[in-house]
Amino acid sequence: MRKYTPKDNVQKHSYYTDRFWVAPRVPREAVAEGSHFASVVEAIGTQAKECYIEVGQLVLQIESTENFAVLQTLKEQCGYTQCSEQSAVDYLAQDGEFELFYQLLNITEAKRVRVVCRIKEGEAIESVVPLFKSANFAEREIFDMFGIKVNNHPFLKRIIMPDDWEGHPLLKTYPMIGDEFASWYEVDKIFGKEYRDVIGPENRDQSRIDRYDTKRFSRVGYEVPFGADISEGEKENPIAYSETVLVDYTQESGKQLDERR
Repeated sequence: MRKYTPKDNVQKHSYYTDRFWVAPRVPREAVAEGSHFASVVEAIGTQAKECYIEVGQLVLQIESTENFAVLQTLKEQCGYTQCSEQSAVDYLAQDGEFELFYQLLNITEAKRVRVVCRIKEGEAIESVVPLFKSANFAEREIFDMFGIKVNNHPFLKRIIMPDDWEGHPLLKTYPMIGDEFASWYEVDKIFGKEYRDVIGPENRDQSRIDRYDTKRFSRVGYEVPFGADISEGEKENPIAYSETVLVDYTQESGKQLDERR
């Protein structure tokens, strides 16, 4: 089976036709002096390349090689004892990089900090499981969905997709309905490759409806025997409604009942 290779660059396609339209950006604010976030920025020091307030939370831009040290400072010195979210964003086509982020919570001060860093394709990130146990499954998901390797992780393997799955579904070059490998995976696993011609590829597009499909699609008003040939058209079968409490739908023009029966 040939491996799927992306045939186009999905991130360079324009989904908006107005060439003068500019996507709105979330407002950024400077860190106020004397505030709680100011003390956080002071504790991080020169490890923060950029810092600002966005939607009421502090955002810290750092180098990917310093992710463990920065998160350790935030936990031990600034009180951010919970890592509520950790994931990545695919910017490979646009910038040739992934963007990784950590969402931290300080329960005592009711404050949030977002730590953001960039890594290139093929680079690895240091695991933060020794600091936050919740990062265990999150880092496995990053590896599974994006293919980003995490150094010193205690058990780095796929967590959602099967172990023998090819490709990483959250890459923007991965087709939404799956590639060739995905269309044959369950057929090969359950029945074997020798049944491909009998069963056919799996349709992973849930929104697709074929009007000539008489095996899996409910044809209300056009019911036909199972597997019938309707290539030359089908006969309409009038829908018979039962009599309800207030309205009798069995009559041709309908009738309003005066009282309950």
